This record gives sequence, C-alpha cells and structure tokens, in this order.
Amino acid sequence: MRFMVTGGAGFIGSALVRHLITETSHEVLNYDKLTYAGHQESVTPVAQSQRYTFVEGDINDTALLHQTLADFCPDRLVHLAAESHVDRSLDGPQDFVQTNIVGTFNLLDAALAYCERGGKTGFLFHHVSTDEVYGSLAPGTERFTEASLYAPNSPYSASKAAADHLVRAWGATYGLPVVISNCSNNYGPYQFPEKLIPLVILNALQGKPLPVYGDGANIRDWLYVDDHARALHLVATDGKPGETYNIGGDSEKTNLEVVNAICEQLEARKPLPGQGYKALINFVTDRPGHDYRYAIDASKIEQQLGWRPTETFATGLDKTIAWYLDNQAWCDAVMGSYSERRRLGLQRAPSS
Repeated sequence: MRFMVTGGAGFIGSALVRHLITETSHEVLNYDKLTYAGHQESVTPVAQSQRYTFVEGDINDTALLHQTLADFCPDRLVHLAAESHVDRSLDGPQDFVQTNIVGTFNLLDAALAYCERGGKTGFLFHHVSTDEVYGSLAPGTERFTEASLYAPNSPYSASKAAADHLVRAWGATYGLPVVISNCSNNYGPYQFPEKLIPLVILNALQGKPLPVYGDGANIRDWLYVDDHARALHLVATDGKPGETYNIGGDSEKTNLEVVNAICEQLEARKPLPGQGYKALINFVTDRPGHDYRYAIDASKIEQQLGWRPTETFATGLDKTIAWYLDNQAWCDAVMGSYSERRRLGLQRAPSS
C-alpha cells in the first residue's frame, strides 16, 4: 500500500516511517514542515529507499495538501503532524490551536475531497492522538479505556481532544473512513531533547542539573517508540473504521523513578566522578495544571489486533540510553541553541 505520513520527520512519525520502510514493502510519503522538532536526520537510515518520498509541507497549506494527495494517491493517511510539548502550549497556545485543530481540519477536508474525487478503494484516515485527552487519573484507580470521558487540562491536550472530535465527526457526518489511536508517553531514539528522558540523559552527560517537576510523584505509562510504530502500522492496516484504539506500554513509573533509573544506568556505563548522577537531581517549580497520572488499558488492541509491547521499561531505557551515547552527532545537529533556552511553561503561570 501507499502510506502518507504527516509529521514523518518528528519523533513518533520518523519511527513509523523507518518501520514501514525496513519492515514492510509499503511505499511511504513523508509530509513534514520541518519545525524545531522535525529533522531529516531522523529518517536518514531510510531516506535512500526507492519506496520513500519526502515533501516539505505545512498541513495549513491547503493547496499543497490537495496536490500531494492527488499526486501520491495514498491508501492510508497517518496523521502525526502536531505541536506536542505541554510546556510550550502553556506559553504559546495559539500555535497548538492552529496546527492541531485547524491543521487537522485542513487535512480532513483535503482527505474528504480526495475520496470524493475517487481516491483509493479502502482508503483510511488514521489520526494519532494522546492519552492526555482523558485528563488525570487518581492513584490506584482504573486505567484509561477507549470509553473514558474526555477531560483535557492543558492547551496541548485540549487541542488534541478537539482534533479527535473533528476526526470522529468527519467519519460520522461525511462518511470519511477514520480510525483514532491514543497513546501513552513515548520514549526512545530520535526524541527531541526537551522531553523528560532525553533531557535527563543529555543533561547528566554534561554534568548539568536534572530538573524534576514538583516532588517527582507524577505517574506516566511509558511506551517504547518502536513498539508504538508497530501498533500504528497494525491500526492503519487492520483497524476497523470508526474505532478507537488505546496504545500503552504497561509501564507506570513516577517521574522521579524514571530519573533515578537513568542515573543508575549511566553510572554503570559512564560513571560520574564525585557524588554521582543522582546528586544532579534538582526539584523545580511544578508545571501549572500538571496532571497527576496517566495509564492506558491496551486490552482492546491486544485482543482485536494481536499487538503487545515487546520492550519492558528496563529494556527500552537501556536501548534509549545506548542510542543517545552513540549518537551525539544527531543530538548536536538538532539541539542548536536549545541547551541555552529558558524554562518553558511559566510565562502565564497563576500567582500563588
């Protein structure tokens, strides 16, 4: 089949592109704007494949979207293009509204027009979303299911929730074949270094403070990105139109547990003289509106599509740390002035 992947130079998108090229015989068109978090280097391993095409484009460029769909004639459109960093959404929510909501509308509109012109028989629009649309779980409660009510608490999660609703509405109202997947926190190779795990790894290697929000007790369900890519492929090929599939790693950890695990693995690989990496841990002002816990019940995709994560958190973190140690050139290429940036997410924080 022909896969059009929006945001295919980003973290999860590039993992899907690499998977499709190396593990399947599908053709792939990567449609990406190449923002601060999207990099050609992330698809370098497959960029020379005759089955790979790249189009630099914005999902708010409606003319280019229509033209690309008409020229490539995809069987599957997997929509990953999004602004995704919660802290950035607190300071600049307008970019999240424009990309995640308006951009998704533009893509739905172009996909519907493509189908109405004939398109491809069996075409499917796969929208990739997040567990953050469900809001925050209390400790010891059940995990999110596909039936969980939406209760987003940040501009980022609200924009993704709005996009989910648009996708579902285009399926119900206009008959566009759609499927939605909601994933837990991803980690692994090629993740932009503003997210927790790569930030801690790179800061530790440079002897810099390791920031932990609040008391570090917030809980996330960690999903290794290559496991997620396999799941996305399954949902896009075997998922039932109109359905939603939750994808999780079954690996709940507090943020402090994650940081401690990174420190312990780094000590075993590259010891830090003196007090060790844990001495670098620095508890900082918590993120405004910080959700306490996310956890995914992935039984539906396991039972219906046969997917399960292959990596535990320990094995996935081991592979992630090894990758960052071996790929300093990639880190240098994408970081630019990132290492000197200010803390994000506090510009509009309410006064206590």
